[in-house]
Amino acid sequence: MRTTTGNSPANGVAPPVKPPKSILITGASSGIGRALAQAYAAPGVILFLSGRNLERLQETVADCLDRGADVHPKSLDVTDRAAMEAWIRESDSLSPLDLVIANAGISGGVAGKDKSGETEAQARQIFDINFNGVLNSIYPAIELYKLRQRGQIAIVSSLAGYRGLPGAPAYSASKAAVKAYGEALRGALKRDGIAVNVICPGFVVSRITDANRFPMPFLMKADRAAILIKKGLSVNRAVIAFPWPTRFVSWIFRILPGRLAVPLLSGLPAKE
Repeated sequence: MRTTTGNSPANGVAPPVKPPKSILITGASSGIGRALAQAYAAPGVILFLSGRNLERLQETVADCLDRGADVHPKSLDVTDRAAMEAWIRESDSLSPLDLVIANAGISGGVAGKDKSGETEAQARQIFDINFNGVLNSIYPAIELYKLRQRGQIAIVSSLAGYRGLPGAPAYSASKAAVKAYGEALRGALKRDGIAVNVICPGFVVSRITDANRFPMPFLMKADRAAILIKKGLSVNRAVIAFPWPTRFVSWIFRILPGRLAVPLLSGLPAKE
């Protein structure tokens, strides 16, 4: 993609992309995924939505249908590689996909009644969903996009991925992994006409943040987050990070030397 003076690589923005009409979203049964489905839902738009909980997913579907969209729901687990590939290919055959949003993810941390901290099983499960689930969500689409020499991939990371958090080791590490991977893919797939964007929210009202038992600064409603994400995707911004105060603090922690950052971060509340 060619850039102009106003949309230079320095500010992370490339030329705007065409408004998507065929959109696939994972983790659409609640939180940011549901809000994004609602934000894109409109007459003429086809939505392919997945979630593990069919009952909650149907609530999203009903709302998107009311907004005039054509909706195709699917209850499945993003860790099932074969099922994900079959679903994405089937969706694309019904309507060639313009945008795939890899949003599904889970959280977890070291807090708990038994004080045992984060277990190996918990860490592996978080990585399986948050990282391998992203790979399962994007690679079938990338193969299809390469044939057409166009398409857009959005990967949901987190501001927690800017620096490893002692209170949520696997979660912050998994989000750091998908952030770095998405940033690298943006350059690697540019020659194929594929736009790749990384989304790094702070605290957003969702089932994940509902489990937090500590104050969450600048907590944002999901519909507001969806507006910011949709705007960022429309101008093909490399990294869509918000809100800015939390992003600034995350950036400060990222550049601080370990001898300063670790004691400060270790004093923060831990995720359940």
